[in-house]
Amino acid sequence: MKGTEIALGRIGGREVAARLVDGRIEDLALEVAGLAPGAILRGKVGRPVKGVGGVFVTLPDGESGFLRAPKGLAPGQPILVQVAGVAEPGKALPLTQRLLFKSRFAIVTPDAPGLNVSRAIRDEEQRAALTALAAEGMRGADESLGLILRSVCETADDAEIAEDIAQMRRLAEAVLADVNGDPELLVDAPGAHELAWRDWGDVDRVDTSEDALAVSGALDQIEALARPLVDLGGGASMLIEPTRALIAVDVNTGRDTSPAAGLKASIAAARELPRQLRLRGLGGVVLIDFAPFGKRDRQAVEQVLGKAFRADASEASLAGWTPLGNFELTRRRDRQPLADWLDEVADG
Repeated sequence: MKGTEIALGRIGGREVAARLVDGRIEDLALEVAGLAPGAILRGKVGRPVKGVGGVFVTLPDGESGFLRAPKGLAPGQPILVQVAGVAEPGKALPLTQRLLFKSRFAIVTPDAPGLNVSRAIRDEEQRAALTALAAEGMRGADESLGLILRSVCETADDAEIAEDIAQMRRLAEAVLADVNGDPELLVDAPGAHELAWRDWGDVDRVDTSEDALAVSGALDQIEALARPLVDLGGGASMLIEPTRALIAVDVNTGRDTSPAAGLKASIAAARELPRQLRLRGLGGVVLIDFAPFGKRDRQAVEQVLGKAFRADASEASLAGWTPLGNFELTRRRDRQPLADWLDEVADG
């Protein structure tokens, strides 16, 4: 269908949410086992790791997390942390002390005071009204608590926004007062359906029917994402293959042997790559072997790649060209790899 649609369903008994624009998946949320990004926990500070600038943190059920650049922490000290990403196999969960209490309309930010309204809302009268609503909702709160009102507030009812602010404030205050004790999960990460409601804003249609994933075409697209080959049109393609050390991307022109084929395929790959990495849940070091083109065109390809990643929600850092003519970048691991998730579902 045309427009923006959210399809909610299940695969293997686990929640799945797909956000589609004109029938093409643009984002995907999956229900994962264990601690997921966004979960808030009480942990216990462990030993520091020399040379890395961080400490291990003991979490509930014997799990371990890693906190970078901690300040003023002592071994054995209880600490509030939030899961910041997905761990590589055999490694500790990445953690942060910068907690965010996030809901559909409001985000409460401990240790980041101030009242802020999303820049996507540009009407000055509405911004002023929302700022007043935020001030009223945070009246009497600790000065260390900040608040962000999200872009979806633009079309929301004031009463809904006020209730959301009140709920997030109460949750934040309760958690921040519960720092002492053994390791414990205090706020679980949202499920896939809840995350879609919370983070994907207003859409034209939400399909909650039993066959929503199949009817929307999301199911077929998810199956295609489990394969390395990506069709770029015009016979061009790229292969995305995760290894233990990095994500290898190989761009090919196919049967097109024209002088501009390599540049056309590489630009198409640069535009599509952020979406593919996001949907496949891939992060870490990414090494791209673009199709052949002249060195004079490197800047054009890099500009397209930079623009594409700036539009992506995940943090990415473009390192540049290697001596062998490949391109390197890093992308934050913010979700479980789709292939691993599908394997878990298949195993039951």
